[in-house]
Amino acid sequence: MTALFSLRGIKRHYGGRLALDIPALDIPAGRLLGVCGPNGSGKSTLLRLLAMLESPDSGEVLFEGAPTGDLRTARRQVTLLLQEPYLLSRSVAENVAYGLSVRGIRDEERVRASLLAVGLDPDLFGERRRNELSGGEAQRVALAARLAIRPQVLLMDEPTASVDEESAGRIALAARTACEQGTTVVVVSHDREWLDALADDQLRLKAGRIVA
Repeated sequence: MTALFSLRGIKRHYGGRLALDIPALDIPAGRLLGVCGPNGSGKSTLLRLLAMLESPDSGEVLFEGAPTGDLRTARRQVTLLLQEPYLLSRSVAENVAYGLSVRGIRDEERVRASLLAVGLDPDLFGERRRNELSGGEAQRVALAARLAIRPQVLLMDEPTASVDEESAGRIALAARTACEQGTTVVVVSHDREWLDALADDQLRLKAGRIVA
């Protein structure tokens, strides 16, 4: 199975504290990987390294066999969904279309399809604003915006931490569908039951180290 990401000799510190210590990890392409562990275990640090937002203090992260520090264009193929959704002061449809527009793409059908993928009717939600959405709906809009760009890699950091049960189910279904369509998905979650039902593979972190 081809490794999309390969981590070798990774160490990452914050203020003298070792946040991540991974001797070796391969993440295969086209799979849905679940990452679990207690607070402070290094889950979000791992996602930031995979998202190419940070670099390790030592070791290297390889993307398709090449060091991520040399791959500026690859960053556009990797998208990160945060626990707290960030939406622009625009309509739902404009939020979903934004990532496409900065790539020079105008595709209203893709925007509609992405909203439908997360269980939101574009005719009902397309013109709504952030203050007209529940927390779960806002998270689903943020996910739709990422799905619209058809990323090679979708990273999700506690996507269901503060959403309702329906939204958690919709997010899981959208992530699974994206994976089946070729996107590699890495999901961090405290919800072991939710991850068990969703992930192809899982790893557990504790004190920055892989323990299972």
